[in-house]
Amino acid sequence: MRLFLEHGFEATTLDDIAAAADVSRRSLFHYFGSKEEIVFSTKADFPALVAEAIGRRPVEEPLLDMVENAFVELAARHISEPARNLARLIQDTPALSAGDQAKYEKVERVLAKALAEQKGRSENDLECRVTATTAIGILKLSTQAWLAEPNTGPDTFGKAAFAALRQVVSQTSGGRE
Repeated sequence: MRLFLEHGFEATTLDDIAAAADVSRRSLFHYFGSKEEIVFSTKADFPALVAEAIGRRPVEEPLLDMVENAFVELAARHISEPARNLARLIQDTPALSAGDQAKYEKVERVLAKALAEQKGRSENDLECRVTATTAIGILKLSTQAWLAEPNTGPDTFGKAAFAALRQVVSQTSGGRE
């Protein structure tokens, strides 16, 4: 990751990475099929972290609160300057930003399943799926806001986005959530 951050994703070669890791290029290919896989391996545990954070939420908590509070917890525990640098690298590198969408899709599926399990519902529960899809949209927006505003965390925007969503729901449903 240091090489990617210092020299840029495109300028860093697999030979550079192998040399820095003190392994052969062949050994590097044993573990990673591409430079993209190297970057995304640093975030491979994120879906499990999301599921674990949902699992720690009280069962009686409403779905939106459950997701918002889990995301705030994750931000408090895992947001750092290296995480911001990695997020910026992914955002600013077209080859990585495309692959990042696949990560979000996986997190969305894991989140919907975790919500359903926590609530004792079917894995295909529509409310859990809609909540997960919406929450991932908020997560994406929060990450973009965090990268644009260096003095804030993604949780700041996330809380505001969840509040805005509740306001929209309240206006359109006559106060039902």
